[in-house]
Order: sequence, then structure tokens, then C-alpha cells
Amino acid sequence: MTFLVHTYGCQMNVRDTEAVSMLLERHGLQPAATEAEADVLIVNSCSVRGKAEDKAIGKLGIMAATKRERPDRIVGVMGCMVQRLQTELFKRVDGLDFAVGPRRFARIPALLERVASGERHLLDIGIGDEDIESLAGHEEGAVTAFVNILLGCDRRCAYCIVPDVRGPEWSRPADGIIAEVNSLVRAGVKEVTLLGQSVMRYGLGNPVWSAMAPSSPRGYAEPFVRLLEAINDQTPLARLRFTSSHPSGCTAELAAAMRDLPAACPHLHLPLQSGSDPVLQRMRRGYTAASYLEALRRLRDAVPALAVTTDIIVGFPGETDDDFERTRECMEAAGFDNAFIFKYSPRPGTPAADWEDDVPEEEKRRRNQVLLEDQDRRGLRLNERLVGATLEVLAEGESQRNAERWSGRSDTNKIVIFEPEAGCSIGDLVKVRIERAMPQTLYGERQKVYSPQENREHKD
Repeated sequence: MTFLVHTYGCQMNVRDTEAVSMLLERHGLQPAATEAEADVLIVNSCSVRGKAEDKAIGKLGIMAATKRERPDRIVGVMGCMVQRLQTELFKRVDGLDFAVGPRRFARIPALLERVASGERHLLDIGIGDEDIESLAGHEEGAVTAFVNILLGCDRRCAYCIVPDVRGPEWSRPADGIIAEVNSLVRAGVKEVTLLGQSVMRYGLGNPVWSAMAPSSPRGYAEPFVRLLEAINDQTPLARLRFTSSHPSGCTAELAAAMRDLPAACPHLHLPLQSGSDPVLQRMRRGYTAASYLEALRRLRDAVPALAVTTDIIVGFPGETDDDFERTRECMEAAGFDNAFIFKYSPRPGTPAADWEDDVPEEEKRRRNQVLLEDQDRRGLRLNERLVGATLEVLAEGESQRNAERWSGRSDTNKIVIFEPEAGCSIGDLVKVRIERAMPQTLYGERQKVYSPQENREHKD
């Protein structure tokens, strides 16, 4: 049998799709090049915004309709939307064979066997079956990779449905994570991003260190920081990132680790959501604008070159013009390198869904556009400071817009476009001198790296 998974949502969904794909291959299925060729079609769904659910439902309907010509085709859905809608999915998508929630992905091969034997409308949801080690597989040939370390979320922000659909926090034991990173490095991966809905809470809800685990050489006590240290010390990984973060985790210990661990990249994605204290309080974010900026200051004191990206929600219930201006001011004070800006939409079952969605859609669009324009100016100003500098760039291959140039990322997660020249390979860490800057992209020329003998000849 052949299969294809269509993915909506965040990095965690991208990683879930990769893990499930590798699991299916181990069970004898083969990836299909196109939907038309696939015997099994799966949608990996997202529930963070209503639009993502609408797209997933629409895609499932199109896939299921093909069963009229191919009645033996299997159509399923996985992910957050399953946990939220459950049996309602089978009413909304005629021909859907199975639906599996976020903490049940390891059961997909067994569900496929049941559908192939004639069963239909199979629903598998629930929390607590943490069979994550069977989902540690990765596609071959990549130079970057995502690694799950924390499932679920306990924060309960007023607008967020994630705790309901992904369940309570559960941290993966450290030895499995370290083994996975070592396996990735042996396969050619140079950069790993650790994933968790609130990643700095790693290790706070369940034991993660075995009785034989060595103590921290640097005296770190926080479980997440200890994990960063262990990956740095026990693997030959070149670059280590993590997402998504929260100001409460930006401790002095984390700042020290980001300064002292060679693998730790000087980049952080730290969602702000709003710069207005009244809005932050209604959002139940657990910090003020001032404490957020203090967390940034703590990290930047340790890592002056730190690049910071963020998430912002505009049009949250009750957000006034003054609240919006406070957000603009806070974003400027934070000096974000990039910002991902979203218009608020209520999610069923969250506290905010019961409040009046009182910011008109037109005003949400205006505020969204204003922040995007602000960020473009800010991003250009920050990037122009890098013109003339030489950055180390992880080569990722041809640029999507110009096949004659290559694209890569700096350790600060800046997109860099450059001419590869002869001898450049995907996965190389190359030196690029920046010649031109745009708000979100840098352009430069690859610098030749001389051997010691060539250096002497070059100087002569």
C-alpha cells in the first residue's frame, strides 16, 4: 500500500507527520508521490484557528469523494481537530474511515489494518498512552530536524484550545531525546529544534532523568537547561534551537546556558501576544509587558547578539485603541527581528469564546497591517546593521525564487541568500559576507575558507 499525509498547522504538526510517515514505512507502506497514486490518504489537522479546521474539513471531503471511483482507498484524519470534534467528524465527512487524536499516533498502523479488514468509522482518542519512542523516526537526507521533548500544555491561556486537544504536559525521558539527536547527527543533521508547546516547562511534570544520569557539570538545576547541557555535551550537534518559549522560563540559568553552550543558537522565539497589561491579564498569559521586557534584558545581557522573534494577537476581546498602541510600543522596545501576527478568532470551549468578540473584523485587519508595516521597518533597520558582516550560514539548497542561488540560515535564524560556488554542498556551514538587506532576508557572497597552507600562500 502507498500513503500520503497532508499537513496543516505548526512545527509540531510537521514533526508529527514526519514521525507517522516513518512509522508507516516501517510497517511496510510506501510514500506516494501524489494524492492520485495513494492508497491511504491522511490529513494531519490543526485546531488553533477556525480557518485551519475549515481547510482540513474541506480537504477531507475532497479526498473522501474519490472513494466513489476507488472504494478500497482509505481516508483518515489525525491530530488536534480529532480530539475536539471526535464523532462529529464522521457526520461532517462522508466516507471518512478513521480518526486518531494527538496522543494516539502510534496506533495508526493497527487502525489501517482494521479498516482494511472491513471496519469503518474508527475513533481513537485519549490521553496518557505515551508511546513516543516508536515515533522517533526521521526522513533521510535532511540537515535540520525537529525533536519532540514535551507533549501537551498546562498553561490554559484564555484563547487557546491546545490544552484541550493535546492534553496535559508530559515530558519525554532525556535518554531517548539524546539518543535521537545522536542518531540524527550520524545521519548528517547539523541543526535540531526541540519542540514543546511551552518547551521551557520540560521536566516539571514527570521524571525525565534516569537514576544513572550524571549530574550537571556546570551545576544547572532546571530540567530544561540540564537537557540543553546534556545535548551539547553528549552529542556532536552543531546547532541547537528550541520553541516555543515563555518569559517565565527565561531564567538566569537559561541565560547562562545560552551564553556558555557552544551548540546553543543565539535565537529565541518568545511569544508576546500583546503589549497591554489589561489584555495580557484577560489572556491569562502570566506576565506583564514590563516583566516580558525584563526577561529579554536578562537574556540579552548574557547573549548580546540574541535575535528574538514573537507571536502577536490583534483584536482580542476588549482590545482598545490604547491597548493596541501599547502593543506597538512594546514591540518596538523589544526590538523583534520578526513577528508573526494573527487576528483573534474565538475557539469553542475556551474562556474567551464566551466573551463578546467586540473588535470589528475590519479593525482587526487594520491593526494586523499596521503591525506588519512596523515590523518591516524594524526588521530592515536591524538587518541593515549586518551589511558588511560575515555570518556562518547552514546551506539548505537552492533558493525557491532563484535556482542559481542558494538559501540557508544564520545561527540567529536569519534567511540568507547566496551564490554557492563550486564545492558547496547541502549541510555545509559556510561563511557569507552580507551585501544587501531586506526586512526578512539577507543577501551575500560566500567567502572562500582557506586552509592554513592556502592562507600563507594567499598572504604571500
